[in-house]
Amino acid sequence: MTDSPAATDSATDLDADLALALRLADAADAQSLTRFDAADLQVSLKADRSHVTDADLATERAIRALLTAERPRDGIFGEEFGAEGDTHRQWIIDPIDGTANFLRGVPLWGTMIALAIDGVPQIGVVSMPALGRRWWAASDRGAWTATPAGTRRLGVSSVDSLEDASVSFQSIAQWSDAGKLPELMAVADTVWRDRAYGDVYSYMLLAEGRIDMVAEFDVKEYDIAAAVPIVREAGGRMTAFDGRDTLSDLSALATNGLLHEKFLTLFRDVQRS
Repeated sequence: MTDSPAATDSATDLDADLALALRLADAADAQSLTRFDAADLQVSLKADRSHVTDADLATERAIRALLTAERPRDGIFGEEFGAEGDTHRQWIIDPIDGTANFLRGVPLWGTMIALAIDGVPQIGVVSMPALGRRWWAASDRGAWTATPAGTRRLGVSSVDSLEDASVSFQSIAQWSDAGKLPELMAVADTVWRDRAYGDVYSYMLLAEGRIDMVAEFDVKEYDIAAAVPIVREAGGRMTAFDGRDTLSDLSALATNGLLHEKFLTLFRDVQRS
């Protein structure tokens, strides 16, 4: 049985979109890495009191310029310059995830690039040039990473017990502000190991099978969209904190899949107690 022309065109388009997403990451790296740890880095506060640097702005501009040239009909939603254009095919961009790390010279920051089709992220690229690492995925094509030893396919862990799990909770303050501190304490009391690796790096550690759960709050679509295909294609699961399949809940729960319902049950038990 052969694919219909429409199906073949769709598959070809997704491959072309992934190739473009990787070039977008190249363009982003060229902007961000040259400003990392720069003595003259310009930092200001946005209306929400979060930091923004000249590197954030330049990086998003570079991505938008390339998208405008090569995908003029597609929409764009970026952290720094907002949304414009079509929402059927929308590129979701976080030019520098981990700006606080970036401005302090901590190398745990990265560019997140996603393509969502009808609201579902189908392509995700995460580039962390200060670490010399990149991860990417597209629907039904697996999740991959580039390392000094070469490209390899990603796979989540096979840990199936909460007591054996290693988790990243991002920050105590974040859970407290969300009113979820009892849930965090329950996680810490239950799992083998808890750490706050932080920001997008936590999701990449999950996709590589290094940790087994990541959860965070007060997140926008651009904070998590690129991680969704990578986690999913690595065999994991990613939802809102309550288990709903949405990007817009301002929360995220990512696991190796085997533990997802177990963590949801743990959270519900805490809420009922």
